[in-house]
Amino acid sequence: MRRSDKAISELAAIEKILKSGTICQLAFTTESVPYLVTLNYGYAEGVLYFHSASEGRKIDLIKENPEVAFTVAVDKGLIKGENACNWSVRFQSVVGQGEISLLESSEAKQQGLDLFMAQYSDEKFSYPDKMIQATAVFKLVIGEMTAKQSRVDD
Repeated sequence: MRRSDKAISELAAIEKILKSGTICQLAFTTESVPYLVTLNYGYAEGVLYFHSASEGRKIDLIKENPEVAFTVAVDKGLIKGENACNWSVRFQSVVGQGEISLLESSEAKQQGLDLFMAQYSDEKFSYPDKMIQATAVFKLVIGEMTAKQSRVDD
């Protein structure tokens, strides 16, 4: 990382960012151009969880090449300045890569959905079998990641 003064190196601090975020951008490699999607997610123990329709380009790309990259950014607020060059944004972000895979069994899908929902609520949820069967649930096992922050302590 070019700006080591912005680096976050403690795993607990990085996980705090991942647990407080709500949006993840997931990048796939394709033959022609990269493919980037924005998704809600859940995080637990080095794994990101997602869900979507069971068909579509994203699902096709997961099957073609499980190596993906991701980023999660947490907006901490705008900093206004006296002129345009003094404006900035407070943020924390995590960037990483890993291997993504589809969860196949109903039990694994339900566990993934529980971890996904835990990102947004402390409530417990149930999922109709019909919905579990119709939903793709996938997980990204993080292989490596880095994190940084800007002006968070200002």
